[in-house]
Amino acid sequence: MDIKIDKLNWKILEKLQANARESFANIGRSIGLTAPAVGERVKKMEDLGIITGYHAKVSHSHTGHQLKAIITLRAFMGKLKPFLAIVDSFDEVVNCYRITGNENIVMEVVLKNQFHLEKFIDKLIQYGETRTNIVLSQVISNAPMNPVRKLE
Repeated sequence: MDIKIDKLNWKILEKLQANARESFANIGRSIGLTAPAVGERVKKMEDLGIITGYHAKVSHSHTGHQLKAIITLRAFMGKLKPFLAIVDSFDEVVNCYRITGNENIVMEVVLKNQFHLEKFIDKLIQYGETRTNIVLSQVISNAPMNPVRKLE
């Protein structure tokens, strides 16, 4: 589905991506619209599925999770569907993607320590072969979506 987003909606999206708690009045003042006009545009973008939700960003290291890792899974024959059915029950998984290539799954996980990581990998190995990369630092986090630029 190719939905056209006009310049004012992109400005609203820019403001909401920077601060989802920004008031419609403040957004309106900064882009030249009334608060009700901003509210109508936001509601329409929600209805169209352009805005899919509002989230708090939580620091894993301040919640007792000292490790963040990226784990890929190459599912064994017949194990992908059972894995997909259960992955949302794993508290460690904060993001999970089904991908193309040799691996089937990429997960971003947060863990208390290396012992927690070992136990988590032990849960995963019944579904397939895993590869684990420990995240040292985050270079980009939740970068804002911008209009697609035409290639020249």
